[in-house]
Amino acid sequence: MPKILIIGAGGQIGSELTLKLRDVHGPERVVAADINDKNTDLVNSGIFEIVDAQDYESILNCVKKHDIDTIYLMAAMLSATGEKFPVKAWDLNMDSLFHVLNLAKDNIIKHIFWPSSIAVFGPTTPSKRTPQHTIMEPTTVYGITKQVGERWCEYYHNKYGVDVRSLRYPGIISWKTMPGGGTTDYAVEIYHKAILDKRYASFLSKDTELPMMFMEDAIRATLDIMEAPAETIKIRSSYNLSAISFTPSEISEAIKKHISDFDMSYAPDFRQAIADSWPSSIDDSSARTDWNWAHHFDLEKMTAEMITRLREKYKHSEINS
Repeated sequence: MPKILIIGAGGQIGSELTLKLRDVHGPERVVAADINDKNTDLVNSGIFEIVDAQDYESILNCVKKHDIDTIYLMAAMLSATGEKFPVKAWDLNMDSLFHVLNLAKDNIIKHIFWPSSIAVFGPTTPSKRTPQHTIMEPTTVYGITKQVGERWCEYYHNKYGVDVRSLRYPGIISWKTMPGGGTTDYAVEIYHKAILDKRYASFLSKDTELPMMFMEDAIRATLDIMEAPAETIKIRSSYNLSAISFTPSEISEAIKKHISDFDMSYAPDFRQAIADSWPSSIDDSSARTDWNWAHHFDLEKMTAEMITRLREKYKHSEINS
């Protein structure tokens, strides 16, 4: 029976996506792959392979070994890290995509999921309710690779019939995994610091509004678009995806409803300029119309879940330390 391969399974989204796919399809049908085997949850819960996303032969050998027909390409260097290593970010993000697209073009695999990002937008993009089709002039290497990647995905679909599907993820917030070098990472770090220290210094200014999403919604959107009938997927570059937008001051106020003495301060750094180039809210009506996307978590519901889960997590760590 054909299997699913997640490349970059050890990342923030990849790790939770892998476990969800194993729940849905069974651990024997979902192969987790990464450049290292440090994530013991992935290694111990199903099939795991060491795969270099930049090495075509490494991917091909894994695909043939496990009879893979669907690849989720989650390996990438994110925005803040990419600005420190621009050439490495370009090479990783583009080489890995071409390898997977070419596997589908050659009929070695059948289906691809590739994540894009709100980083494709830039300072010239309409910032409020950013449309699906609009100006895209990204100012980061990460955004450039995602914009170019979208064009190649659409090209491979139109030219070769490749079934590639994509979402422009907003900032993703999770209690299970730590952030991986993105500009929206403050919205994950803040909850951990609220529990541990009751204070947090934001690297973005208090009024910087950005589109965000709880991980559970992001994973569900990913599964939904991949399970949707092909005729309903009308956009083969990447779909806008949205749930909630908020500022650091707004998330701070939401946390104070649970931790009254939480203290927030602000120390904007180089990530502020990146955030300023991105939209404050996203129009994802195409996704909602084409394949019935709908989010479940707002800021209040997400904050309650994050604090409850992290309190349990840190209490468990104390008991076992």
